[in-house]
Amino acid sequence: MTHSNATHHPVISATGLFTPEHSISNAELVESFNAFVERHNTAHADAIAAGEMDALQPSSVEFIEKASGIKARHVMAKDPVLDPETMAPRWNARGNDELSMMAEIGVLACRQALERAGRDAADVDAVLCAASNMERPYPAMAIEIQQALGIDGFAFDMNVACSSATFGIQTAADYIRAGNAKSVLVVSPEITSGHLNWRDRDSHFIFGDVATAVLVEDASIAPAGHWDILGTKLKTVFSNNIRNNFGFLNRATPDDTDTADKLFVQEGRKVFKEVVPMVAEMIVAEAERLDIDPQGLRRLWLHQANAGMNRLIAQRVLGHEASEDESPTVLDTYGNTSSAGSIIAFHLNSDDLESGDSGLICSFGAGYSAGTVFVRKMG
Repeated sequence: MTHSNATHHPVISATGLFTPEHSISNAELVESFNAFVERHNTAHADAIAAGEMDALQPSSVEFIEKASGIKARHVMAKDPVLDPETMAPRWNARGNDELSMMAEIGVLACRQALERAGRDAADVDAVLCAASNMERPYPAMAIEIQQALGIDGFAFDMNVACSSATFGIQTAADYIRAGNAKSVLVVSPEITSGHLNWRDRDSHFIFGDVATAVLVEDASIAPAGHWDILGTKLKTVFSNNIRNNFGFLNRATPDDTDTADKLFVQEGRKVFKEVVPMVAEMIVAEAERLDIDPQGLRRLWLHQANAGMNRLIAQRVLGHEASEDESPTVLDTYGNTSSAGSIIAFHLNSDDLESGDSGLICSFGAGYSAGTVFVRKMG
């Protein structure tokens, strides 16, 4: 499609956020996990005593908060996650004629973004569903969301794990730059409770559920107070240090369909050591290319995976240890929400910036993948 009055300059017009009503505190999570550990060790006491099996170790609130900075996380289903016999989300299956769960929460986030921009869904040209795990291979979640919103255009799913949202923003911005769209919704419904191994001490506390939406539009139709996209940059480097082997080809090897690697697994220390310098160098280099002083950035909305990673990255970019105002945290109450994390931080901590202030939305994660979106608040 073509638009005669388009500027071909992309901006962020608005964002939307859906937060599940249920929240799990670290104390609740630890109580559940330790009950599971006690049951497991009791059931396998003879094997453990004989040295044939290692005893599972309990978790603690102190361990979780020191390792991650996370204090709570929202989930779509709380009771089954905390049940030591289940420790996974559970809900009733939906029929093919019903709106799927990912589409439902994605639609809610999109509607909020549209409302905040004063935009009608009929004005949107495309929907990109950018998330770590899709509820099904096809039809695309994006097309279901498109239909539910009443958008006449095109839609597709994309997955670059924790960087999906920023990759989606650049993709949407490129459609604007090329004149192929004037208004694009990038929606990230992240039901990460489904891919988390709630029985793994090293990761059972990491993830939470949420949905975000970003409305990327041509500057010619943007509302007042929008965000100018100064530049975007994407980077990928292959690594096995964060991996999930679940997929439709698992049925070809039925002997290992229920192994731990069909859920989220990571080598946390390696990820920390390798990703921090990669992302910090990428940010500084891209700021230099855009003629932006990184130390002059008013705010960093970083990926919310680990408080220590964000602290080090922000320090390398700003040249000093960042304050909460300079690099806000939502990790403590939302947990790691994969691709949605940096968007939540932006959504909740951007209204106070003044016209002319610049900032950075940045994500990083499995792949490895990293995405930067430099923005400036407009009047």
